[in-house]
Amino acid sequence: MSDDPLVQKTIDFVKTTLQGAEGGHDWFHTERVYKTAKFLAKEENTDQLVVKLAALLHDIADPKFHNGDETIGPETAKKFLKSQSTSYEVVQHVVSIIKHMSFKNSLGSNEAAFTSAELKVVQDADRLDAIGAIGIARTFNYGGFKNRELYNPDLPPNLNMTKEEYKKSYSPTINHFYEKLLLLKDKMNTETGKKLAEERHQFMLKFLDQFYKEWNSDM
Repeated sequence: MSDDPLVQKTIDFVKTTLQGAEGGHDWFHTERVYKTAKFLAKEENTDQLVVKLAALLHDIADPKFHNGDETIGPETAKKFLKSQSTSYEVVQHVVSIIKHMSFKNSLGSNEAAFTSAELKVVQDADRLDAIGAIGIARTFNYGGFKNRELYNPDLPPNLNMTKEEYKKSYSPTINHFYEKLLLLKDKMNTETGKKLAEERHQFMLKFLDQFYKEWNSDM
C-alpha cells in the first residue's frame, strides 16, 4: 500500500483496468516496472511523484492491444489523472512520458522529441522488464498470444525496421531478441539501469545458445 493517496488510487485504477490483460502486459508487469522505477529514481534527481505515476500508467492501454492506436494510453492516463485533480504540470509530464517511452520510437525520428530525467528512469525500468529471464518469458507468452512461430531459420531478423514495419511485424519470436531485446542494453539511460541490464543481457545470450543447440541437435 502506498502512503500517497493519489498513488494508491492510481494503483487501484490500474489493477482494475488491467484485469484479464495478456500475461506480459498485465498488472504484475506494471508492478515490477513501478518497483524498479522507484529503485532507479533513488539514484537520480527526479520528481518522485511523476516517476511513480508514469510507471503505473505507462501500459494502461498498450497500442498492441488497441489496433496500434497510440493515443488511447496517453488519453486514458490524462483522463484519470484529471479526475483526481492532479496538477496540470504533473499530468502533462506523465502523459509526455507515456507518449515517448516506447522502444519503437527509437526506430524513427521521435526519440529525441521529448526527454526528462523522469522519462529516462521509467523507460529504463520498462526496458529492464523486457530482458533477462522475465523478458524471455514475456516474449514467448506474447508470441503464443499472437500464434507466432517460435523460430524459423528461413526468416532472418530484420535489423533495419522502420517504426511502422516494427508495429506490423509478425516475425518468429526468436527474431524479436535481435530486433529489440538484445538492443536494449545499449539503450539504457541511467548508470544503475546499465549495470542491471548487463546481467540480464548475458542471460539472454546463454538462453539463445542453448536454444540453438537443442534446435540443431541430431540426436
